[in-house]
Amino acid sequence: MDEVEQESSCRISPTMHTDTGGEYLKSAVMTATPEKLQLMLYDGAIRFGRQARDALTARNFETSCEKLLRAQQIVTAMEDGLRHEVNAQLCRQMAELYQFVYGRLVAANIQHDVTALDEALQILEHQRETWRLLIEKTRESTPTSEKSVIQSSAVESTLCLQA
Repeated sequence: MDEVEQESSCRISPTMHTDTGGEYLKSAVMTATPEKLQLMLYDGAIRFGRQARDALTARNFETSCEKLLRAQQIVTAMEDGLRHEVNAQLCRQMAELYQFVYGRLVAANIQHDVTALDEALQILEHQRETWRLLIEKTRESTPTSEKSVIQSSAVESTLCLQA
C-alpha cells in the first residue's frame, strides 16, 4: 500500500489540518525563533507518535492512522526545511535520517507495527534532545547582546534550517 492508499484507507476529518490550539499556538509559532520552531516540530512529531502508539496498542486503527499521518507530515516538513546550499553534506545526512523515520512511521501505519513506531520515536526523541542541548549551549556561550544574531545564524548554518 503506498502513501496515497494509506491516506485514503483511514478517515481524516476535515478539521485534522486546522489549528486546534487556537490563538495561543498561532502566536507561539508566529513569534518563535527558527530554533524554537524546529523544537516545536520535534515535539509535535513525538506527541503524535506517542498518541498513535497508544491507539495502536488499544487497536484503535483509525486514530492511530490519523496520528501517524500527522507525524509523517511533520517529518516531511522538517526534511523540506533543510537548506542544502548551507551545508550539503549535513543536510543529505539529515534528509536520509528523516526519510528513514518517515519510512518507519509508514510501516507502523500500514502494518500496525508498534516496533517500527518505537524506532521512529527513539530517533525523534534523540534528535529533539540533541537540538535542545544545542540551543542551550549556544545561549550559554554567547553574551546577551549578541545572542539573537549569533544564535540564529550559527544554529541555522550548522543545522541547515529554513528560516
